Amino acid sequence: MLMSSGRETHTFRGMLMILGAAVMFATLDATSKYLTRFYPVTTVVWARYLFHMLLVVIVLGPRFGLGLVRTSRPGAQLLRGLLLAGATLLFVGALKFLPLAETSAIFFLTPLLVTVMAVVVLKEKVELARWIAVITGFIGVLIIIRPGSGIFSWAALLPLCTAACFASYQILTRRLSGLESPYTSIFYSGLVGMLLLSLTLPYGWSPPQSGWHLALFAMIGILAGLGHLALIKAYELAPASRLAPISYSQLLWATVAGYVVFGDFPDRWSLVGIAVLMASGIYTATHQHLSERALRAELAEGPPG
Repeated sequence: MLMSSGRETHTFRGMLMILGAAVMFATLDATSKYLTRFYPVTTVVWARYLFHMLLVVIVLGPRFGLGLVRTSRPGAQLLRGLLLAGATLLFVGALKFLPLAETSAIFFLTPLLVTVMAVVVLKEKVELARWIAVITGFIGVLIIIRPGSGIFSWAALLPLCTAACFASYQILTRRLSGLESPYTSIFYSGLVGMLLLSLTLPYGWSPPQSGWHLALFAMIGILAGLGHLALIKAYELAPASRLAPISYSQLLWATVAGYVVFGDFPDRWSLVGIAVLMASGIYTATHQHLSERALRAELAEGPPG
């Protein structure tokens, strides 16, 4: 199978990348929510970007040198960094006021937006089965948040805006894949966020209260860096519309983290919604894996005659 650019797609590997990123992002979100109990949102987000940049410079700097900062599309990298920084601020702000599972559920309008934008912006073809999977996942989100249940307050607008920013970020990431090094992209996403959030320090800085908190600040930066690298690589391997349903698995990990860390146990309807979300992701991954295996078998047999 070839993409329009001629690169071979490895969709199943891309799905595994997205799954790994989902686990890291759920851990990152739970840790960030914990830290907002003690620090301003801007301090938490700034620390996330600071340690993100330290990870990138220490790990990738010696290998790539100035190649890490060279880009032929500085405007796109700047916009991408601004979208991610805006999404991060909005989401961590939401975590301060809403439970982790509910915040993640509202945010998970993102895959549906990505699929729609992939059709409109990237001109990707989406099979009916994938539309069904994404829509089914969206129904799972509605089951969890249950409009009219009290989840929708002014704070619910924060993850809604996060979804719009992050969907645009993912589409732009897809546009840059193959044109820019993923390591350059992850460098600029960290640099833009760090510089932007540094402007807020005079108005909301609060130093770490303990060595444990400092370690948590470092952890959210490392998880963010590794998670977004996995995201970048995933979009190099597969179309955005095919990866969208798999990202729903982050909701499961967020629910588990919310229970373990904060004691928030989902009610019956939330568990039903999570099951629906997971079913859509598992169906998509299995469907794609079987399709690729059948195609490889067909190619191995060669043309008839």
